[in-house]
Amino acid sequence: MSGPLAGIRVIDFTHVLAGPACAYHLGLMGADVIKVEKPGRGDAIRHRSGTDPVRAAAGMSTAYLTQAAGKRSLALDLESAEDRATFDALLEAADVLVENHRPSTLERLGLTDLTTRHPSLIHCAITGYGRGHALEDAPAYDINIQAASGLMALTGTAESGPTRVGAPVIDYATALAASFGICAALVERSHTGSGGFVDVAMMDVAFTLMSSTIVDHALTGNAPKRRGNAANSRSPSSGVFACKTGHLSLGVSEATQFDRLARALGKLQWLDDPRFATPESRQANGRVLGDFLATVLLTRDAETWERLLLKAGVPAASLRELPEALASAQAAGRGFLWDADGALTPATPVRIGSGDRKLTAPETLGQSEGKVWK
Repeated sequence: MSGPLAGIRVIDFTHVLAGPACAYHLGLMGADVIKVEKPGRGDAIRHRSGTDPVRAAAGMSTAYLTQAAGKRSLALDLESAEDRATFDALLEAADVLVENHRPSTLERLGLTDLTTRHPSLIHCAITGYGRGHALEDAPAYDINIQAASGLMALTGTAESGPTRVGAPVIDYATALAASFGICAALVERSHTGSGGFVDVAMMDVAFTLMSSTIVDHALTGNAPKRRGNAANSRSPSSGVFACKTGHLSLGVSEATQFDRLARALGKLQWLDDPRFATPESRQANGRVLGDFLATVLLTRDAETWERLLLKAGVPAASLRELPEALASAQAAGRGFLWDADGALTPATPVRIGSGDRKLTAPETLGQSEGKVWK
């Protein structure tokens, strides 16, 4: 094994998405990951059909494959005394346990006070709402937290009403937050020699993603409203605009950026127009400026504008469908997506040094039985 977490053994007692993704990222950093699943069907997400029912029927759904590479699969029935003893032995030899079960489930399985029984173990518990209050045992998925946190109410337009963010952003952000917490706990253990408990709440992660919005509300009392594709900066020269073909995203909030934008568009007169001379005047005349921008951008296609504006130092991006984005030069040049047994799979978004890790193919349920000690 190689990578910054080489030599670290992780027991992945998780299911569905946020927990498995956390363990997957630790594996990409070099950790030895052993996934523990219930015999029979294993992790329920193995069978989530999505758009590929054939793989799902075989227990290898696309949703499962997304964060299964590099893990050894062990099937254990933790309600069996024999398999519980095996699980305890795994924990005794492990550095980290990642789980995302409700506290009542852990209590029923006798998996409480694990860091007392295994003093060097780091126990990362991922739940919807976190420990220590009335909702600590409440079940929750990404869609529930998007709704409960206020994130869904920020998405969409006044006409559309609340809209779920298109990807399970809370799940994946929670996975990254948990990975960060585990790595911090490992550093602390290197100083103290003791493990500890890492409590990760999806709700806290959702609030973190809305940090600037929350602070603005706390200081001004203004409740945020759905603003569609308008930029969070509220600058009238930021947002998504229709072009001759396609759409263009602009992130023009600073004075220097507006200067570059006007010059690149051939609209030097905007720089002498008192309506657009300062951020305040541009804001006050936002509707007029927005109409001017919309008219100019309709004269060329989005990709042409993207090339011209990026060359001029203006934050701009052509709006792409996912297949187009995956086929873009940026995606290919970065090398972030790797071939996991025939599937183009995202790696971890953190690159340390120049090393790239390629993981072993996802395993079938229980495939590593008898091999986990090797």
